[in-house]
Amino acid sequence: MKLAAWSLEWFHLPRMPRRMPRWSSLRGLAVALLLGWTAPAWSVDPAVLDAERQRIETVARVAPTVVAIFTASGDGGGSGVLISPDGYALSNFHVTSGAGPFMKCGLNDGKLYDAVLVGIDPTGDVALIKLLGRDDFPAAVLGDSDQVRVGERVFAMGNPFLLATDFQPTLTFGMVSGVHRYQYPAGTILEYADCIQTDASINPGNSGGPLFNARGELIGINGRGSFEKRGRVNVGAGYAISINQIKHFLDHLRSGRIVDHATLGAVARTGYDRAVIVDRILENSSAYRRGLREGDEIVSFAGRPIGSVNQFKNVLGIYPDGWKVPLVYRRQGQKHEIVVELRRLHRASEFLEKPRAPQPPRPQPREKDKDQDRPQEPPPNAPPRELPLQPLAIPEQWKHLYEERPGFANYYFNRQEQARVLKGLAEFGDYAAAKGRWRFSGATADGRPFEFTLAEAGLFLKLGKNAVYHQPRDIDPIDEPPGSGGLLTALEQFKVLLVRGPEGFSTCYYVGSEPLDGTGPLVDVLFTQQGTVRTEWYFDRLSGRFVGFDTALAEDVDPAEIRVLDLADFSGRRFLGHWTARAGEKEFATFQTTAIELLPQSTP
Repeated sequence: MKLAAWSLEWFHLPRMPRRMPRWSSLRGLAVALLLGWTAPAWSVDPAVLDAERQRIETVARVAPTVVAIFTASGDGGGSGVLISPDGYALSNFHVTSGAGPFMKCGLNDGKLYDAVLVGIDPTGDVALIKLLGRDDFPAAVLGDSDQVRVGERVFAMGNPFLLATDFQPTLTFGMVSGVHRYQYPAGTILEYADCIQTDASINPGNSGGPLFNARGELIGINGRGSFEKRGRVNVGAGYAISINQIKHFLDHLRSGRIVDHATLGAVARTGYDRAVIVDRILENSSAYRRGLREGDEIVSFAGRPIGSVNQFKNVLGIYPDGWKVPLVYRRQGQKHEIVVELRRLHRASEFLEKPRAPQPPRPQPREKDKDQDRPQEPPPNAPPRELPLQPLAIPEQWKHLYEERPGFANYYFNRQEQARVLKGLAEFGDYAAAKGRWRFSGATADGRPFEFTLAEAGLFLKLGKNAVYHQPRDIDPIDEPPGSGGLLTALEQFKVLLVRGPEGFSTCYYVGSEPLDGTGPLVDVLFTQQGTVRTEWYFDRLSGRFVGFDTALAEDVDPAEIRVLDLADFSGRRFLGHWTARAGEKEFATFQTTAIELLPQSTP
């Protein structure tokens, strides 16, 4: 039988005579050799050799994806990891926050590349950058952090203490020490939710770099550590932002925005029986409108069972604002299932100016340390403080890749995403000349005839024996017809989009992606606003097909939700053929359009 690495022969020397002379060790060895004893050959289990080979090959395969981030002066920076061949890379917000819109990045091919800031998540401590000059960058494979288990082997790579001056990343091995860790903000807006704890050494400079599993899949972004009181040396407790959280935000980061995390609009507490109880709730929140009340027990959130307030905050912290997620609550022993729209965690005004990660002041050295430059003791669980970053002058050839705008990290990338998403309207055809009256008719699923008229003079609907009329330009938008969430106004917004495009609204930007209605397929979201009317337009993330829109007459009210089941052809154009309208989770009607009349200009 073999041990893991060495043959048992190593532990069984030949039997010597019982009464050997007390020679010196050297003479004893000589006699043993004369008697025929030879040192056994060392034997290594092939499985061990194969595991070592695979580990070395895995490290060599992923090392080209690791980014060493430097400032122009070279005395500051951190780490990152490439996630797409066209150069998108992840890092920490606190690494990129002081670098300005451009930075220098080195790869282990020995080359230095320019990089531009794309989007930032100050709360989750994530930044998305884009390396420039190639379209064939090596990219890491994204893993599934929900499958990570305690005791699993992992390794971290990066640029600790800026040692990677030759762009060769430092490697540290360890294991997963804990999963689903939640850490409260430590005097900043940084909030680490659902993160992975590891004992792989993570030191200042590792921030923003990858945490890989044994297969070389990216499962997290290293960003935080618990350090000794009197220094900045890792003590075996590092934290990585889970890659599944980042997946939720990735398209939001591609939007070039300063993205925010979500809140339910309710505060929970732990009850006497360890149940998670709603303690307070905002009456204008989606959760309240869907029926959640003080005293209700939260059973599950976004599909995860909730057993403590810590668990609840952990799950809530991994979602962007605006997402819809399922929630199960219990009241008087009866379970209720609802879908709630999450609110933003911070006020919009907090993100009007690009936030900067806090940099603690450098203390005066102690008497015996006057000749040493010792960093200040960090607050508990504070992210490692990178060296001071100096903004890099914008390279002339890349200046067009950066556009400054309040609320955005880089508006250039939002314009690119808007253009990509709006291609989904091409299947409707050209409506630019159809600026006048629209009239379309048909029947509902329950047999009622309908006729909509959208004109400058007003909006009109005849549905069965009932009729409503609305003049949105003379009065504030109202819920017409009643109980529809403002269906007439919603269809007027749809007309503006087809005729004028983004120029028809005071505000238009790409949001990111989310599951349709909380549980459906992933959709791209385009946001527009006209006055108080706010609309989110949905396009299938894979096909680009237009699938519907939600129009709210104001903030914090239930919108009119239109879902497109099928488009119909009318005289060379396509229009809403089979479609539904609902509000507040109640269906208003299902429509089948059979005729449409579009006039180029208004008529009496």
